[in-house]
Amino acid sequence: MKIATWNINSVRLRRNLVTRFLRAEQPDVLALQETKVVNDLFPAKPFAALGYVHQAIHGQKGYHGVALLSRLPFRESRSQEFCSNSDCRHIQVRFENGIELHDFYVPAGGDIPDPKRNPKFAHKLDFLREMCGFFESRGNRGDALVLLGDLNVAPLEHDVWSHRQLLDVVSHTPVETALLGDVKASFEWIDVTRRFVPENEKIFSWWSYRAVDWAASDRGRRLDHIWVSPALGSALRSQAIVKKMRGWKLASDHVPVVAELAL
Repeated sequence: MKIATWNINSVRLRRNLVTRFLRAEQPDVLALQETKVVNDLFPAKPFAALGYVHQAIHGQKGYHGVALLSRLPFRESRSQEFCSNSDCRHIQVRFENGIELHDFYVPAGGDIPDPKRNPKFAHKLDFLREMCGFFESRGNRGDALVLLGDLNVAPLEHDVWSHRQLLDVVSHTPVETALLGDVKASFEWIDVTRRFVPENEKIFSWWSYRAVDWAASDRGRRLDHIWVSPALGSALRSQAIVKKMRGWKLASDHVPVVAELAL
């Protein structure tokens, strides 16, 4: 089972990039974030034409939004509201093979890392706390679960281009990394990328549009993640971050993260 996650930063604007990726990588499931479109206007047909006929979509006009494209049938889909806010940041499905998959788009948090001065940052911290409680409340740690998406936190020292310079920058502050650590501990999640890539090796999935030459400067952050529950740990076979796609014409500032499991 090959699973991918990608913050597409407008699925209608980058529809052709999605189809190009689906043809090239052939994932069984692609989770998208920041789709920025209401459900009725989601470009479902070109993806279905490539075999991704099973789709779960949770979107709104112009902002946020998540979606799942799958070649594999699923039994059910639903979404969960976090922070009593209907801003389309989560969708989950259960596949016929029993795997439950959760697609998240965690709030970015704005620019000021102070919840008293910045409501967006306060929202992000509350969202992470509720994510933790959401999975802590599940009884059976033996279930086969996948959590993925744009979690908007680079948790480890080498998940950013400069740990020292980014400690007070939103996405890598100690309060955010600690809260994401709590989410990770809430279901004993396995970080798939770091299962294969040593923690002392720098690896990123996002590069700012502000960089004049993103590839030369390589000032990235690892904001996009795939986690699996312990029940799926032994099934992990590979991971990849498709960095070359940041250089595609009209690229998103994020690139896909891919994981393969032998089931």
